[in-house]
Amino acid sequence: MQEEIAAEAEAQKSRWRRIVDYPLIAMVLAIVLVILCFTAGMLIAQYLVPPIPGFTLPMKFDLVSIPILLLAYYFVIRRMGEHPRDDYRDPQWARHLGLGLLAGLAVFSAAVAVAAILGIYRIVGAGDASNLLPALLASAIFPAVSEELIFRGILFRWIEEWGGSWAALLVTSILFGCAHLLNPHASPIAALGIALEAGIMLGAAYMLTRSLWFPMGLHAAWNFTQGEIYDIPVSGTNVHGLVDARLSGPPLLTGDGFGLEASLIAIVVATVFGLWLLRLAIRNGELVQPRWVRRRRLREAAA
Repeated sequence: MQEEIAAEAEAQKSRWRRIVDYPLIAMVLAIVLVILCFTAGMLIAQYLVPPIPGFTLPMKFDLVSIPILLLAYYFVIRRMGEHPRDDYRDPQWARHLGLGLLAGLAVFSAAVAVAAILGIYRIVGAGDASNLLPALLASAIFPAVSEELIFRGILFRWIEEWGGSWAALLVTSILFGCAHLLNPHASPIAALGIALEAGIMLGAAYMLTRSLWFPMGLHAAWNFTQGEIYDIPVSGTNVHGLVDARLSGPPLLTGDGFGLEASLIAIVVATVFGLWLLRLAIRNGELVQPRWVRRRRLREAAA
């Protein structure tokens, strides 16, 4: 019934509106808007925001860009496309965010525990928590908000609407891995690791809950745990954790400067968890068929 109502509403739209609302067109327009938000954020951070103790220009950019992105999502992005929806509107947002935070902490802690048992990870002294708040913003909160909005709230949403869940999971995972090739100490193995462990895990978390809160919690806790708790580079970026730790051993197990995210240990642990989330999503009926399949079935049902 809902599909029939949507099809009737679609037929009544103007040609221009149908073009703009087409899933892939809406996706491109949303990405352009995000780029404009980042541009505005950089200009404001560089020329309007006064110096903040402990904050670099990139950190000021993070601080300014988050509210700009969220406002753009609220007023524009959530209203776009053939089937407008708000991925932040979740009656269980607190539960999903909390579960994501706990899961991110637990999954990466499990990877660190395996690395410690194998002698790859060891603590050599006390850490430094003096810059914990700026680091929390730069390495956990900003990536969780901005990257989940882009990769799940925009790319996954409209690729899935057009090509189905499998296409969305595959494409966003590959793009998420490739995006990290710009990071320090990046390599093809690091990009593959991010695509497998994070792409599947975060995509499945989005599918399972149909909101951004669970993947945002997972993403933030994953980054915070490895960097600010265990003193492990976050996607190639060195941080100061609550402990002073070292990774030593074969590059395939240490991540070769990129961090445990690029190690076989984390790839296996996180990918297994991601596949479990994906299984739950499929079992709950959250697997979306491609647009042309849904429309064909609608025509068959009408006939």
